[in-house]
Amino acid sequence: MMNSSHMNRRTFIKTAAASALALNGFACRARVPARSQKPNIVLIMADDLGYECIGANGGESYQTPVLDKLAANGVRFEHAYAQPLCTPTRVQLLTGIYNVRNYTDFGVLDKNETTFANLFKNAGYATCIVGKWQLGGGVQGPNHFGFDDYCLWQLTPGRTDSEGRDTRYPNPKLNVNGSVMDYKNGEYGPDVVSDYACDFIQKNQDTPFLLYYPMILTHCPFAPTPDSEDWNPEDKGSLSYKGDPRYFEDMVRYMDKMVGKLIATLESCGLRENTLIIFTGDNGTDEPIVSILNGRRVAGAKGEMTNAGTRVPLIAGWPGVIPTGTVCRDLVDFSDFFPTLCDAADIPIPENLNIDGRSFLPQVMGKKGKPREWSYCWYSRNGKSANARVFARTRRYKLYQTGEFYDIQEDVPEQKPLKQENLNDHQLKTRAMLNKVIKRYQGMRKQSLN
Repeated sequence: MMNSSHMNRRTFIKTAAASALALNGFACRARVPARSQKPNIVLIMADDLGYECIGANGGESYQTPVLDKLAANGVRFEHAYAQPLCTPTRVQLLTGIYNVRNYTDFGVLDKNETTFANLFKNAGYATCIVGKWQLGGGVQGPNHFGFDDYCLWQLTPGRTDSEGRDTRYPNPKLNVNGSVMDYKNGEYGPDVVSDYACDFIQKNQDTPFLLYYPMILTHCPFAPTPDSEDWNPEDKGSLSYKGDPRYFEDMVRYMDKMVGKLIATLESCGLRENTLIIFTGDNGTDEPIVSILNGRRVAGAKGEMTNAGTRVPLIAGWPGVIPTGTVCRDLVDFSDFFPTLCDAADIPIPENLNIDGRSFLPQVMGKKGKPREWSYCWYSRNGKSANARVFARTRRYKLYQTGEFYDIQEDVPEQKPLKQENLNDHQLKTRAMLNKVIKRYQGMRKQSLN
């Protein structure tokens, strides 16, 4: 139970935040963007949020009205698959290259890599990243990889402070364009970074921009948000890594609210119709969260190779461009975001980058496109080849490098591998095709990366 001074302070902070958002609206000039202008791109990636957490996907456990509306007015993908863990996904998304070819270690993005932000910046876009970094490189890292502006957690300082308290949520420690900011007045990390994102939008109303928002939410420690009844603005951060899972529901709701905040800013600036918004997650939901999807229990399995560890939401909205209420069942993996974003902005990708991704922009816009037949996954948290787990998959079937072959449609948790002697012709052909994919990438791991 909070005392009255805590309650008054909480009310003050909420009122101040609301006033700031109102003022932000006045900072935007009413305008009607010309269709000939380069589109703005906003890519939002929630942290540890699986497919089953979104209402539009059939999730029954949490309230996600903003994302549900984005899906209703845009396109929702049913088969988007990330890497099983955060850094591997971030490396693959930013570079368009499978981890087998460029992943070095947890919390690191090789400085020799080129990101989509590098290409956008070279094409004249204003670029910004807010939220969670976790890719190393020091204070120059985000700039080196193409971002003009940033407001980030886990760049410098680290995940915890000298007392072992988490630094991302209440009274966070963030790095803003090279300066460490130690917030101590009841601020909430997700509010701070999203405010920075909104300011960036307002400042670049007349310039095409790329905003990448790898969210801080909904990663543990599971803790109260400013909308929770027991929010304490004097909290210095959790001493427990996991926190209390009962707050996950509040965190999902607040994550959805942050997406709404960005959309509201775009609308107030008259930019919404010239902005492609893509929302996704970086991997499956964390343990010990259990959610309901279409009447079925889904236990969070972050770090695992199953659907529960890799299947993520993917929703895109672009008023007047994307047909409303579209559902796409094509296969998408995280090497595909790089070419999709560049495709939307008409930015050519240098051939020497040799990316693995395939643009799904045609599907976003309601066209057939060139759907991928398979997706490949090479996963090793520490980057050591000896520890790598590898599979190739279609929407329905998955083959591991170790030989296990699963029908995911009939066996979602992967408990009953199919026996070779029982496979029908279609299954045999699919297995052979996936095996060919695995062998193709076996020789692509550079000796220097082992």
